[in-house]
Amino acid sequence: MAPQTPKRLVSNALEDMSEVNLQKFCMALMEMKVDGRRVVRRNQVDGKKFWELADLMVGVFTETKVVNVAVEILRDIGCCQEAEDLAKDAASSSPSPPVPPSPISDKELFVDNYRVELIQRVSNISAILDQLLKEKVITCEAYDTIRSKPTNSEKMRAIYDTPIKSTRRAKEIFYDILKEQELFLVNDLEGN
Repeated sequence: MAPQTPKRLVSNALEDMSEVNLQKFCMALMEMKVDGRRVVRRNQVDGKKFWELADLMVGVFTETKVVNVAVEILRDIGCCQEAEDLAKDAASSSPSPPVPPSPISDKELFVDNYRVELIQRVSNISAILDQLLKEKVITCEAYDTIRSKPTNSEKMRAIYDTPIKSTRRAKEIFYDILKEQELFLVNDLEGN
């Protein structure tokens, strides 16, 4: 069976409601506010069929939010079973699309592109390590291991080899720390 669209799911839920509950739903829909203002007027819902209401809701709240809005309204008007059924149907109807990877930030690119230069030229390692520890990018054990290295280049290489390569967030934090501790070096590299 083909996955159902959010509009179809809401339409099906509204179709199964009694006339009284559908009227309660319409009243609650008219009371919904977005950014402090009502977004649905009485003339938009009066006399409408269930499929027209679903269409209206998609137009107002978008396909990505319409099911959640409908579930919220159903719970508010005491139709908890219908809300639960709609939420279950939505969860089973369509598998979540794969989330595309977020684009690489400028900070990440800087840390990756200037690895060699940073390993050779960063001198304020102690302050950088202190900040990495404070931001929980490195553990106390990693901090001690990196500090035990004899030269600044080896310390920077160790920073790159362990904590910084683990996550994008770690690279962004590292960049921010570099910007704070080695401002002139960062500006010089960014100027190239």
